[in-house]
Amino acid sequence: MNYVCLNGHITATDQAVVSVMDHGFLYGMGLFETFRTYNGQPFLLEQHLLRLSTSCQSLGIIWNESVNDISEQIQQLMIANQLSDAYIRYTVTAGTDILGLPSGEYEQPTIVIYAKSLPPARLDSISLADHLYTHSKSLRRLHTLRNTPEGDIRLKSLHYMNSILGKRELIQYQDHPATAVEGLMLTKEQYIAEGIVSNVFFVKNQQLYTPAIDTGILPGITRAFVIQLAESAGITVHEGFYTWKQLLEADEVLLTNSIQEIVPVKQLLAHTATYLLPELLSNSMTFQLAYAYQKEAYQQ
Repeated sequence: MNYVCLNGHITATDQAVVSVMDHGFLYGMGLFETFRTYNGQPFLLEQHLLRLSTSCQSLGIIWNESVNDISEQIQQLMIANQLSDAYIRYTVTAGTDILGLPSGEYEQPTIVIYAKSLPPARLDSISLADHLYTHSKSLRRLHTLRNTPEGDIRLKSLHYMNSILGKRELIQYQDHPATAVEGLMLTKEQYIAEGIVSNVFFVKNQQLYTPAIDTGILPGITRAFVIQLAESAGITVHEGFYTWKQLLEADEVLLTNSIQEIVPVKQLLAHTATYLLPELLSNSMTFQLAYAYQKEAYQQ
């Protein structure tokens, strides 16, 4: 039997109930964070919860959970599901209210924590190189454009329709297995935005580039951490507005998210063409950042 944590209580998944009057269900009024554990400990939890707290404030959701309480709930949930390392999704919805758009704040949000098994991620330098090679992905340019944010900054909200449309477009292409390709979404101005479930980086002349937050992308937690790792290693990082043509000219392209960490891109797919990227070497920036990422994750 699988379990979730619903409003602080460990509950069998098939018995967990959320009201049909929950504004998360009715209007998509809710937020979530996804992250993984290393040696049973959530990674970058404080950063994820800070983003969540800021987003809740902007939506008028009163959310005051502490890091310690959430950590304890995650540990209890992992024990209930007999997990050693896990993918964690922490969801906050507005909670129940009358039918109609709100005029005040939501004082009793619904909180759900999900957990599912993940294999241990720790790798030595040799097996990490093999892992990066075997888990590299193709990146396909989509017709579906990244929509503009809900407000000044994109929230990690339950309103996921744009990403779902991108995914539906992606699966129409039958030339690659679904797990081996990510979709790339551009802005309406034709600048690189982000992947369906990832942030995008590229390397040119030993410098690291990534789309600016002002393009309307999600301010990813892993994105910010990778920038921090790069700058700590003395790598120059640029955040700006970049085109598909610049991506085609890159020495390396990599994707980031909190579950898959750092994923190298082996080829870029357009609607009528395939562009192979240079072979990933052990001295590549992608390898350097991936190694530093795992080192930090297991030293927390």
